[in-house]
Amino acid sequence: MSDEFELHPVKFSRVSRRGMLLGLTGPQLVTASIAVTILVSALYFGGGEAVTWTSPAWASVVALTWVPVAGRPAIEWLPVTGHWAARVAAKQTVYRKRVTKPRPAGTLALPGDAASLRMHLDPDSGAVMVHDPHRATLTAVLEVSHPAFVLLDPGEQERRVHAWGRVLATACRSNHVARLQVLERTLPDSGTGLAQWWSSHGHNDGSWVAGVYQDLIDRAGPAGERHVTTISLALDMKAAARASRSAGRGMKGAAAVLRQEMTTLTSALRTADLRPSPWYGPGQLAVMLRTAYDPQVAAALDRSGDLGQDLATAGPVAVDERWSRLRTDSAYHAVLWVSDWPRSQVYPGFLAPLMLSSGIRRSFSLICDPIRSDQAARSIRKLRTEYVSDAAQRAKVGQIEDAQQSAEYQDVLRQESDMIAGHGVLRYTGLITVSADSETELERATAAIQQAAIQASLETRLLVGQQAGAFTAAALPLCRGI
Repeated sequence: MSDEFELHPVKFSRVSRRGMLLGLTGPQLVTASIAVTILVSALYFGGGEAVTWTSPAWASVVALTWVPVAGRPAIEWLPVTGHWAARVAAKQTVYRKRVTKPRPAGTLALPGDAASLRMHLDPDSGAVMVHDPHRATLTAVLEVSHPAFVLLDPGEQERRVHAWGRVLATACRSNHVARLQVLERTLPDSGTGLAQWWSSHGHNDGSWVAGVYQDLIDRAGPAGERHVTTISLALDMKAAARASRSAGRGMKGAAAVLRQEMTTLTSALRTADLRPSPWYGPGQLAVMLRTAYDPQVAAALDRSGDLGQDLATAGPVAVDERWSRLRTDSAYHAVLWVSDWPRSQVYPGFLAPLMLSSGIRRSFSLICDPIRSDQAARSIRKLRTEYVSDAAQRAKVGQIEDAQQSAEYQDVLRQESDMIAGHGVLRYTGLITVSADSETELERATAAIQQAAIQASLETRLLVGQQAGAFTAAALPLCRGI
């Protein structure tokens, strides 16, 4: 086999932790300036005695600047806690569906800031498109099927990795794509798939072997789980405004432009040996939204045919948001953020411990924000300039250059060389949603997922104070951000 299809390890760029000045972030610079102002003013007007009297003030500000809380400076927690306190005071952490007050026609029955989402049914493709009027995006969803990656030989794995890279490069070359979301989730299996396979391919001749196999399907089928992978494509309606006007203006023109992007993505997926389904219609999207908030109904909807395929009633009945978890109709949820990808070289199947964890209802969402080549070039040049100027500033004040900053600078140089070689630049966000029937089970499942993430060389953090928005971005295929 040629070297082109030999399995090679890959290395992720580090998350930049460089501050605005001398390693300090913007909020830290503000609080540090306040502390210096208080201290200098006290020395100027009152001398040492005034410094002592004002010590509670400037010492508190210094603590806010440099004392870490849960891995972050204390000052960076103020926006999170302040926003959470304001939402609690406004009673925005509790949602109850008003069954006697129907939703406006064409809207999705979702809580929070997702309540503004609108539905557009495209008559040409039959796909349902989700319009976000505030963020000016139009999103379509499809499901893909694929063979188990970990069971392929190394050469085939490498070939598929290259093919998937070409799919992402296709999204980067388009100036109209706002976001691409890959959502892989586990659902309780009703056992109908196994039963249908046995009825189509099995041979029940009344023998002992056939009886044992039938009994195994009857017992194990409903207790199993199935994996569903979807890809969501979001159109930037502002960037595509000119193309939309030439295609018919308004929602009709935007839908025509999105259809072109959908066709391009479908062709790229087939080239990558992925089997895309037809684009989701209203019924399929309704079932997916319903099962995200109410996982226990998934098996019933799988057996009931057309039941539950109404977007007007697909949202939750009740949502209670807490500081570190979320409760919906029949489940408790916790959303984890992949705060750091592997720092060492890993092979493409490094997510296997996380993706193949059994007995846990979870979803893994990879949100890809493509960056235009001109914007990426400007950003990389700016980063290079900032790293060089920071190094000069640290050398001037006698601060030692650490290995983390040097490694981040090398990552920037590698990104620049990859971009020159024709690769696209994307900004990745990884989110993991863990669901369980009770709070105790949720704690156990979250601990198990965190351990699986450690085995996959990932660092995860619980998104406290923003679980509702994080759940919408992580568990729903709507290309939402946090």
